Formats: sequence, C-alpha cells, structure tokens
Amino acid sequence: MEIDTWWGIIDRARTAVGDRADDRDGADDPLPRALVDVLVGLTPEEIAAFAVTHVEVKDSAYRYPLWNAAYLIEGGCGDDGFTDFRDGLVLLGRDTFTRAVADPDTLADLPVVVRMGTGNKGWIGYEAVGYLVKDAYRAVRGEVDSFDAVVDGALSTTTRSRTPAGERWDPEDEDEARRRLPRLAALFLEG
Repeated sequence: MEIDTWWGIIDRARTAVGDRADDRDGADDPLPRALVDVLVGLTPEEIAAFAVTHVEVKDSAYRYPLWNAAYLIEGGCGDDGFTDFRDGLVLLGRDTFTRAVADPDTLADLPVVVRMGTGNKGWIGYEAVGYLVKDAYRAVRGEVDSFDAVVDGALSTTTRSRTPAGERWDPEDEDEARRRLPRLAALFLEG
C-alpha cells in the first residue's frame, strides 16, 4: 500500500473522532473503533496491505533514542511496552510520528505527555493495532486464516531488524537523558 494512502486511512479515523483522537487513556477511546470502521470500507486485499504497511511503519520507529524517550515518559519501557508505544504513536498521525522518530524530544510538545509529566493520567501507547486490522478483515471476509497467510507471506520478503537503530545509551542514566532529551527530562526528571 502506498504510504500516503496508508496515512490517509489513519487520518480519516482521526478526523472521524475529532478532538478525542489523541485520548488513548480512556476506556471509551473512540479511535480504535473509528479505525476499524474505516478499514471495513476496504477490500480484504487492501486490509491485508494496510497490515503489511503498518508493520513497516512501526518498524521504522524501532530506534533506541525513541525507546529511551518512551522509557522516560512511561517510567520504564520493556519490549512489549515499546511495541505498544509505537502503535500508539502511529495513531497520533503522520506529523507527530515523523517528528518523534526524527527527534524524540518533540514528544514534549504533546498535551498528553505534558499531563503525564505532571503526574496526571495519560498514555501514548495502544496495545496491538494489528488486532484492529484483523477485526476489520474478519468483518469483511468472515475469517482471518487467509489474512495471516497473506501478511506473513508479504513480510517474509522483508528484512526486519532484530535490534533497534540509532545510538544506544543507558535509559536510567539521568545525566545522559538530560543531554539527549532535554525537554522530556525537564518534564519527567525535574518536574
């Protein structure tokens, strides 16, 4: 799937929920349902292509600097937590995603991150956008076995990194966090 088309689908879901698009913390988060609603308007092949591109986009954020930012924001962040963080980052839209991958310190601009930095509720992450895509496929096709086969087949020709890209540093080194992520450190280490 073309990347502009893919991000357009995310944007359509975000537009459908308006000012609630960035609210991952609430039990009544409307964005997951909105994304499924947009996806069920596609063919099964397009939904599977969306899933493949989702993996590729999420993999592009598999970077140590972003992981360390997530560690700071979340107060710790393991493998599964970083997967959820990247899924949630995707749901924040193309501009936010692109800025955060290029410079994770820009996450300090997000209202949810500012709230979290002051000890209030909030969460960027989202557990498994892939499940939403499968739900849409099931709704259109009536089964998911063929979905797994198509997506796994498409990804089998893709080289996926086993280790994050970018420079690695100890996420618990507060001096290093202040140097590399000064705005986030001001929110989470000084606040």
